[in-house]
Amino acid sequence: MSTVATPVSPMLVRLAAEKATGALLRDHGTLYLVDGRVVHAESPAAPGVDVLLTTGGRLPRENWDEAVDRAGAHRAVGRFLVDSGRLQDGELEICHLGAVFDAAFFALSPTSGPTRFRYGVGHWFGTVRPVSAEAVERETVRRRELLDAVWPYPAVDTAPVVPRPAAPGQTVGARQRALLAAADGERNPAELARLLGRPAFHTLLDVRRLAAAGLVETPLTPEPEHDPVPPAPALLPVLPVPDPDIALLRRLRDALEAHL
Repeated sequence: MSTVATPVSPMLVRLAAEKATGALLRDHGTLYLVDGRVVHAESPAAPGVDVLLTTGGRLPRENWDEAVDRAGAHRAVGRFLVDSGRLQDGELEICHLGAVFDAAFFALSPTSGPTRFRYGVGHWFGTVRPVSAEAVERETVRRRELLDAVWPYPAVDTAPVVPRPAAPGQTVGARQRALLAAADGERNPAELARLLGRPAFHTLLDVRRLAAAGLVETPLTPEPEHDPVPPAPALLPVLPVPDPDIALLRRLRDALEAHL
C-alpha cells in the first residue's frame, strides 16, 4: 500500500502532469521545464554551472564566456562545451545535474510568496539531461532530512561562519579544512560556496557537521513564546518499481559527496 506524499510544490507536480514547458518562478529561484521535466534550475543561494566549472578549476573562464557568446542565443551552451572539446559528455552531465539539484533545493524551499509559471520560456544553457519533477521533489526532501539529521538548527545556514578552536586531537577532512580556512567570520555558507566553487547544499552540510562538532559558532535562536506544533513530515511515495531517475540520483550523490 503506497503512502500519498505531500508535494514540495503542488504547482510543479501539476505542470509535470501537464507536460508543460516554461519557467516556474518562486521566491528563492526558478525551475525550467520542457515537456514537464526539469532541465535547468537557478537560485541566488546556489552557485551556477559557470561557478562550479570555472572557480572549481575545470574550465577556464574565457572558455565559458566563449560558449555563452557563441551558443547562448541558440540555447545550446552545454552542447557547445562538449562539441568544442572543452568538456566530456559525462562530466558536463554530472556538473549540470549537481547544479540543477543544488538550485532546486533552494528554489523549492518553503515560501509565502507567489509561485508563477511563464509558459514557453527556456534557458540559454540548453537541455543536458532532463529529470522528472518527482525525482527533484524526492531529492529535495532527502536533502532537507539529511541536514536536520546532522544538525537540526538551520540558523547556521545563513549566519556568518565563525570558526572555533578544535579540541585536542580533534581533526576534520580536507574539504572541511578548506572551508574553515576560507571562513573569515563575515561570509555566510552561500558566499563561501561561491568563493570555493562548490555546491551550496554541500557547503551547508559541511557547516552543519562543523556546528555539530563544535568547530563553528552557532547563532542563538530566539525562544518561541509557545511551543510550536511540529509540522507533519513530508512523506515520500513508495514506488512499486525503481524509477530510472533513482539510479541517476544515487550516481550523482555518490560523485558529489565523494569528490566535492
